[in-house]
Amino acid sequence: MLASIIASGLASGAIYALVGVTYNTMFSTSRVMSFTSGQLAMLGGVFGSMFTLKLGMPIFAGFLLTLLACAVIGIITEFVAVRPVLKNLDQHLYVLSTLALALMIQQVAAIKWGTEPQPFPRLIGWGSGVWDEKFWLPVVACALTIIGLEYLYRRTLVGRAFLAIAEDNFAARALGLPERNLRIASYALAGVIGGIAGFSGGELLLAFFANGALLNFYGFVPVALGGLGNNRGAVIGGLALGLFQQAANFLVGGIFSSVAVFTLFIVVLLAAPQGLFGSATARRV
Repeated sequence: MLASIIASGLASGAIYALVGVTYNTMFSTSRVMSFTSGQLAMLGGVFGSMFTLKLGMPIFAGFLLTLLACAVIGIITEFVAVRPVLKNLDQHLYVLSTLALALMIQQVAAIKWGTEPQPFPRLIGWGSGVWDEKFWLPVVACALTIIGLEYLYRRTLVGRAFLAIAEDNFAARALGLPERNLRIASYALAGVIGGIAGFSGGELLLAFFANGALLNFYGFVPVALGGLGNNRGAVIGGLALGLFQQAANFLVGGIFSSVAVFTLFIVVLLAAPQGLFGSATARRV
C-alpha cells in the first residue's frame, strides 16, 4: 500500500508540477497568471487520445501533433485573453479574461469530445503494478522538461532573452529585444509544456474534459507553495502535493482529502505568503 501511495503520489505530483511550470512560463514574460494552464494539460490528454486512438496515428506522430495543437492554443491565449488587458494589469482583468477563455475551451471540449472519460492508449507498454508506465512516465516527462528548460534558459540566446524579459521588460525593450514576439513564443512554449503534462499523464487521468478545472487548481498550488516564477520550487511543491494528496486519500478518503489539501495550502500561505522557495520582493520607497 505504501508503494502504491508513493507511485501514484509522485505521478500525480509530476503532472501538477508541469502545470505549475506552465503557469510560470506564461507569467514570466507577461506578468499574467493565465488560468488556461489546466486546460492546456487537459487538451494534451484529449488531443493525444484523439490522434492515437480515434485517428489511428502512431504514438510519436500523435505526440508531436498534440504538442503542436497545444502550442497553437497557447498562442491563441496570448492574443485573445492576455494582450488586450496588458495595459491594465493593476486592475487584474486577466483573471476574468483567462477564466472566460478557460471555460470556453472546456465547454467546446465537452461538446466535441463528450462528457464521459475516454480511454488513453498505452504509450510504451512497459511495467506493471507500481512500476506501470502510467506512474513513471509523468515523472520522467517532468524531469526531462525541467532539464530542457534549464538548458534553454542558461545555454541559449532565446532562453536568456526570456530571462531578460522576465527580469525587466522595460529595460529589455530599451535594449531592442522583441518583447511581443518573445511573449508569443513563451505562450507557445507553455502550451507545449501543458501538452506534455496531459499526454504523459493520459493513462492516469484519462482523456476527460473536466480535468481542466481540476488541474487548474492543483497546478496552481505548487506555484503558490514553491514561489511564483520558481520552476524548481514548483516541481518540489507539486511532488509534495501529490504525495500528501494520495496519503490523505488513503487515510481519510473522499472529499476529506481535498479538505486536507486546502488546509495545507492555507497554512503554508499564512506561514510564507511568498512561497516556501520564493523571495520577498523589495521595493524602494
